Amino acid sequence: MADRAETFAKIVDIIAPFNKKEITITDATTFASDLEWDSLTVMDFVAEVEDGFDIIISMNMQAEIENVGQLADAVAKMAE
Repeated sequence: MADRAETFAKIVDIIAPFNKKEITITDATTFASDLEWDSLTVMDFVAEVEDGFDIIISMNMQAEIENVGQLADAVAKMAE
């Protein structure tokens, strides 16, 4: 498994340009409620994560991931 702390830190870096409200990112930060992202922002963000980690995130997986912690876990597992 990829280092989860490193994975989380890299995800936080990828979130930064999309974080218009400049909220503090934690494992519990949600994309819909906390960051208030629309579907277009989510698509752009997912593309950045996929490029950054050289992975593919399926639509099913995207539907299940609601917060940053879940994304970090999923990415760390895929990046093995």
